[in-house]
Amino acid sequence: MRTLSKSKLMAYRQCPRRLWLEVYQPALREDSAATETSFQTGYGVGDLARKIYDPDQTGRLIDIQKDEFENAFNLTQKFLGQKLPIFEAGFKAQGALAFADILLPHKKRWRMVEVKSATHIKDYYYEDIAVQTFVAQASGLSLAQVAIAHIDNSWVYPGNSDYRGLLKEVDVTDEALSRQSQVQGWIREAQSILAGGGEPKVTTGEQCGSPYECGFYGHCSALEPQAKYPIRWLPRFSDSAYRSQGIIDLSDLPSTVSLNQTQQRVKDCTLSGTPWFDAAGAAVDLANHVLPGYFLDFETINPGIPTWKGTRPYQQIVFQFSLHRLGKRGKLEHNEFLDLSGNDPSRACAESLIDACGEVGPVFVYNAAFEKARISELSERFKKLSKRLLAINDRIVDLLPIARNHYYHPSQQGSWSIKSVLPAVVPELSYQSLAGVQDGGGAQGAFLEAIHPDTTADRKKQLGSQLLAYCKMDTYAMVRLWQVFAGKTLWKL
Repeated sequence: MRTLSKSKLMAYRQCPRRLWLEVYQPALREDSAATETSFQTGYGVGDLARKIYDPDQTGRLIDIQKDEFENAFNLTQKFLGQKLPIFEAGFKAQGALAFADILLPHKKRWRMVEVKSATHIKDYYYEDIAVQTFVAQASGLSLAQVAIAHIDNSWVYPGNSDYRGLLKEVDVTDEALSRQSQVQGWIREAQSILAGGGEPKVTTGEQCGSPYECGFYGHCSALEPQAKYPIRWLPRFSDSAYRSQGIIDLSDLPSTVSLNQTQQRVKDCTLSGTPWFDAAGAAVDLANHVLPGYFLDFETINPGIPTWKGTRPYQQIVFQFSLHRLGKRGKLEHNEFLDLSGNDPSRACAESLIDACGEVGPVFVYNAAFEKARISELSERFKKLSKRLLAINDRIVDLLPIARNHYYHPSQQGSWSIKSVLPAVVPELSYQSLAGVQDGGGAQGAFLEAIHPDTTADRKKQLGSQLLAYCKMDTYAMVRLWQVFAGKTLWKL
């Protein structure tokens, strides 16, 4: 009988096929950059939690990376006798094994705390903690309480490495104990799958991204029939019922299926291969927004563990902006801000933004909710700048709904992101021509590398150049989109 880790059991709970692949074909797993980032955040929060729960550093850490599992289990039993906090305590019983983030002495019993980097308790955490509780108790551990500690995103970092208050603890003892018989069933079912005759036949579906993104999606989807024009390109359209019937291509979608105007347009343009452009409607929407106009884009970082005093967990902190100014006669000027000092860039960014945006003229963005939220947050933090920052918000004009309402090209594949629309509207421009940074995730990674104390001056300079080029491309792309949508295609910019 195979002993299953908690992570394997959680993989089973998501999808039996994922469990099988995790055990027998782990090399096929390809985690996304977002998944890797979440892993790194989790590791950082786990490290910090040990300091929060053990400020005097008297506890014992079992290093799973260095210690073999059996040695880890033996060390756990040894440390339990010392009645000190234990981190990554290992337990094995009844066909499963698990490691507890935090064990704290509680009179003659123990209190177990699982640490999560999310800002609230997610439903699947209850299954996670139930497995943890089952294995620990089956190993003989006497538990007085089981809790989940998650990040409190309303907490404001006071500075000086004081992270007390970052984590909010929730007692889940009753919930964990109520699922113990279920856990036994999960273990039996998972072991049966692994002892079976091969890879389970499970089609891709909603489970591939819930409760977390599966790194085997590429493998599984490649084994299925491939659509030339996937139904999933239809925006806000649930395709699960049709997939179950074997309908995966737009060309096979019955004409009787009710689609909204946008979905129908995507379908028609895709199947005909013909773009659609309501040039008159786009020009009318932009007619009242007279030049000079400003084209603005932010780049942000949102660390789960706040870096700078006065900021909250996962708060979007603007470290860079690009701003193009287009005059009434077509003269184009550029302004930019980038802070790679490692200090909080917020106030300098806010002041530079006020200076760059002037006092009159529309400020064009692509997806206004994001930029307006960042400006509002800056106004809340810096009261003396609030009036001028909010005045910029009052001038913001969103190009995204203009693109969505008046333009579609088959190459967009159901997306109106600027990186999908730009190559369709202005094919001579491409983010692929940029060196290094080509998307927002890459910008965040470049920023973090640039401000790291071990980064050389030459590398920092290189990263800075890449960041500036990328953000400048974003706002120049908006200028070119505005030019087409406003009917100014004869202008030379």
